[in-house]
Amino acid sequence: MKVKASLLMIGLLSASVALAAPPAPRQEGIEGKGYKWNAQEGEKIEALKLKGDKVRGEEAYEICGACHLPSGAGRPDGTFPQLAGQHTTVLIKQMADIRAGLRDNPTMYPFAATLTDPQELADVSVYIEALCIPTDHGKYEGADYALQVNKGKELYEKQCLECHGKNGEGDKAKFYPVIAGQHYKYLLRQMTEIRDGHRRNANPDMVKVIKPYTNDQLVAISAYQASLTMPGSMCKPKAAGKKK
Repeated sequence: MKVKASLLMIGLLSASVALAAPPAPRQEGIEGKGYKWNAQEGEKIEALKLKGDKVRGEEAYEICGACHLPSGAGRPDGTFPQLAGQHTTVLIKQMADIRAGLRDNPTMYPFAATLTDPQELADVSVYIEALCIPTDHGKYEGADYALQVNKGKELYEKQCLECHGKNGEGDKAKFYPVIAGQHYKYLLRQMTEIRDGHRRNANPDMVKVIKPYTNDQLVAISAYQASLTMPGSMCKPKAAGKKK
């Protein structure tokens, strides 16, 4: 009961912060002539230089857990992404971009804005990266599951594998995210936004790859990506509960 009460309080406090926070700033993203996808400057580069502390990061993560859950599992309906196991580089870049107005995320901005400095960005990121990736994330649920996954696998291996890896492990050094264990609906939403030019801090190289994809192709590739798992990074299966 104490855990539930704590989460409720965090949720209420989070809502209060969201209502009280100023609007997010806005800088030119991929549509701007001077935009550099991963410029090594500003708060992001400062946070990347620092060593994160997991203990402090766990405390800072409490406000994040109201939406992304204490486990970092997010929501299967795609409203909030699965964060657990994500590279610190990716987490720092995305949070710094939201804080700087390079990525539009009105829901996330008030919470990202509560992080006080680059050190806190580093702390919360190293804590999240250390969390095991849940195995019970949201997957494609259509009756044609096998067909969609097979179609998506073909597309993925042609154009995504080089950057995101065989098991969806991404590339920490290059800021390519882990996609193994991510929710299908979140993947589909993000790729649709990237294709349609609404994800302003997207990698221009990825925009070029996704731009020609049809809606059906995005469904297939999202279904395949959501089926990926990273050996050694996934949470252990939960023990079966004892019958009363």
